[in-house]
Amino acid sequence: MIKIRLARGGRSKKPVYSIVAADSRFPRDGRYLERLGQYDPNREELLTQVNAEGIGKWVAKGAILSDTVRSLLKAQKIEIQ
Repeated sequence: MIKIRLARGGRSKKPVYSIVAADSRFPRDGRYLERLGQYDPNREELLTQVNAEGIGKWVAKGAILSDTVRSLLKAQKIEIQ
């Protein structure tokens, strides 16, 4: 099953998350199929970059959004059909 979720990066105590499409069996920070955006919790603007078309493409193929990604997209008023 493909999930759109966050993968942690950055350094100690200063995380930067990538929004990725990954198989649910892969580790959180492991291999992914496509990088779809970036989220930096240390900045005022939540999502620094998002590929809404790419997310829509994966959702159309049956990918499931994680709860965190869904709430981030909702906070930025980005709709995915």
